[in-house]
Amino acid sequence: MTVLIRDLRPDDPSDAESVVRVRRAALPFMITTAEGVAFEVGSAHPDAHFRLLVAHTGEGLVIGTAQLGIAYDSPEPGRSYVNAYVDPAHRGLGAGSLLLRTAEEHLAARGAVDTYAWVLDEPAHRAFAGRRGYRPSRSAHFLRLDLAAAALPPLPQTLPAGVELRPASAFAADPRPLFEADAETTYDEPGDLASDFDDYEDWLAHTWNSPSLDKELTTVVMVDGVVAAFTAAQTDGATRYASAMTGTLRAFRGRGLAKLAKTASLHRARAAGYTEAFTGNDSENGPMLAINTWFGYEICATETRYTKKLETV
Repeated sequence: MTVLIRDLRPDDPSDAESVVRVRRAALPFMITTAEGVAFEVGSAHPDAHFRLLVAHTGEGLVIGTAQLGIAYDSPEPGRSYVNAYVDPAHRGLGAGSLLLRTAEEHLAARGAVDTYAWVLDEPAHRAFAGRRGYRPSRSAHFLRLDLAAAALPPLPQTLPAGVELRPASAFAADPRPLFEADAETTYDEPGDLASDFDDYEDWLAHTWNSPSLDKELTTVVMVDGVVAAFTAAQTDGATRYASAMTGTLRAFRGRGLAKLAKTASLHRARAAGYTEAFTGNDSENGPMLAINTWFGYEICATETRYTKKLETV
């Protein structure tokens, strides 16, 4: 069967729906919507040289997809990424190899010297990456909570003095305090790729304005009027909720504030009709893994970060 590669057609809603279908089939733990796919393409930073590729059969059926770009916010020049997904029902047709080859050629032509990809920690996926010159590094877990049936910890009847809970929507007029909190907590997370998290306008464009960010369920803990902790919520607008990032600023750690933020957000998500909750943790992030286990999350899959040196063009 012939497999062809092309870019997503931004003006064709069915193309975005096809990408969602493939992503959900390949990685059902990820929150993805057609609106979010269109946003990825439309909001991409020029320096990222971002592309969203689709692999399709000669009959036009989309069977794979990949998003790729330059890590333009990294202080280390030449870093890039590619994440490819193939519908499990159509593996073995060469779509994954064609997507990677197209992505690597594009990235190398724009100055990338290496690239990374997240690969499911399963024998077939690991072997596929290894055959194409990728080498494993750190790992991360997907975790799932049956939100409809979970025995969530109760919210405290009274909050400690000076502590209050706010939705992210309360910061609509000035979200900069949330940007600053996101920057500090992200900097402290384990990871292999450094990032200069100092561009407020870029954060507004790609994080705050993302249609996947649920500003009502994103929950912020304030202490004496200052942002102390938060959990960022993503939803698909139907049944699936995800904790995209949970963090506590350094000056407020050790007081259970991350648990408070997550507890409040999960209760409100269930009340809003969401039935499944997902999150992800670096395998070395012991504190957050402990918190999520305490909530009842269970590891449902593991990914490994693979890297590859690219040949210069």
